[in-house]
Amino acid sequence: MSFNRGDKIVLATGNQGKVRELGALLQEFEVEVLPQNKFGVKEAEETGLTFVENAILKARNAAAHTGMPAIADDSGLEVDFIKGAPGIYSARYATLDGESGESGDGEDEVGGDLANNKKLLQVLSAVPEQERTARFQCLMVYMEHPEDPTPLIAQGTWEGHILTEPQGDNGFGYDPLFFVKEQNCSSAQLSAEVKNVLSHRGQALQKLVEMLR
Repeated sequence: MSFNRGDKIVLATGNQGKVRELGALLQEFEVEVLPQNKFGVKEAEETGLTFVENAILKARNAAAHTGMPAIADDSGLEVDFIKGAPGIYSARYATLDGESGESGDGEDEVGGDLANNKKLLQVLSAVPEQERTARFQCLMVYMEHPEDPTPLIAQGTWEGHILTEPQGDNGFGYDPLFFVKEQNCSSAQLSAEVKNVLSHRGQALQKLVEMLR
């Protein structure tokens, strides 16, 4: 399996933040990355209990509905103080116990992100800085077709800690709360170019691309 110039690949997400990030990361390979909503593909039901299970479900769904190779990722934030939560539920963290706010992976991305960030800050409100360690995880999958028995799987991990208030306007999701020690700023204060190199998603995609070369 390898990328060829002009190939079309469907990206199994409706999250425009992910579309922008992954499109930029794949630009050098001169392949056309098309979001699944361009083909009217509905989001796969994420019934898996792990990031990799959900990524495979999403890639298989996109490939089955479009007839094209698919890339999917399942990613999320793990906060040590709350035993790895929100984890696979990161995009809908604010709604887990019936609170308002839409999933950050749906149409109302900004509203969902704000609600998720607000809830995380509330949960960690009394937690000191040294106990606010966290990481972004990304499991990324490439499937040639829906019955692909050996999908390529890559993992990226980005260490940091959770701030006490949002900082920065770039990115999406929990980026304004995720402090990157090496850059002395939040993920939302990084340029897209820097973030694409450092991020969990950037790491996973680079590993995936190496597998495809």
